[in-house]
Amino acid sequence: MDYRYGRHTVYKIEYHFVWATKHRYQILEGEIGLRVRDLFFQEKKA
Repeated sequence: MDYRYGRHTVYKIEYHFVWATKHRYQILEGEIGLRVRDLFFQEKKA
């Protein structure tokens, strides 16, 4: 993915997450939910 440029910013978005807060259904549960959480909060290694 290429860098995107704004008027005063340069950014590179690799992921886009959308979390709906109105209805908090437990979609990702168990081991899958834990793995997704770990991946989400892991530091990116350059």
